[in-house]
Amino acid sequence: MEDWHDYRKDVSLSTRLIAFLWDYVIISCYLFLLFGISFFARPLLNPLFTSSSFSAEITGFVLITLPVYLYFAISEGLKLHATWGKRKMGIVVEGVRGQPIGLGRSLFRSALKFAPWEVAHFTIWHIVIPSKYPDYLISLLLMTVYVLVFIYLISHLKSKNKQTVYDLIAGTVVRYK
Repeated sequence: MEDWHDYRKDVSLSTRLIAFLWDYVIISCYLFLLFGISFFARPLLNPLFTSSSFSAEITGFVLITLPVYLYFAISEGLKLHATWGKRKMGIVVEGVRGQPIGLGRSLFRSALKFAPWEVAHFTIWHIVIPSKYPDYLISLLLMTVYVLVFIYLISHLKSKNKQTVYDLIAGTVVRYK
């Protein structure tokens, strides 16, 4: 006999994108707050964003990527199993057998999910602030970002349970609750 979760409907790409747009409201509020604070912290932040591509990348990661990553990982890995946007859309992240994924697997899933985003930041900083990396490598990494995003989108459409590549690797699925 199949479990109860086998009867739940898989979540469409459009529903997942709308949930992400709802989450982007929270992310935008955070970025707006960060932008406001940056006016007062400009003397401290300016050297971090102008001295080297490495320090700009690390600073951007700590101030932007890490908080967003933790928002997704903690929201989906703990009690509610969903970010605010996913809750608004009535969907959750769970294991393929319907079990909670826990914080460890959620951290892993979110790292895979945001890898293209962080690679894009890396390449942009190395374009803006010249570094020791050759131009062909930076171009190759930027193309890799587009390929990964394309694979993430296509994998959702092609997979049996509407899983993205990062869901398949992490053993997770997004379903209606």
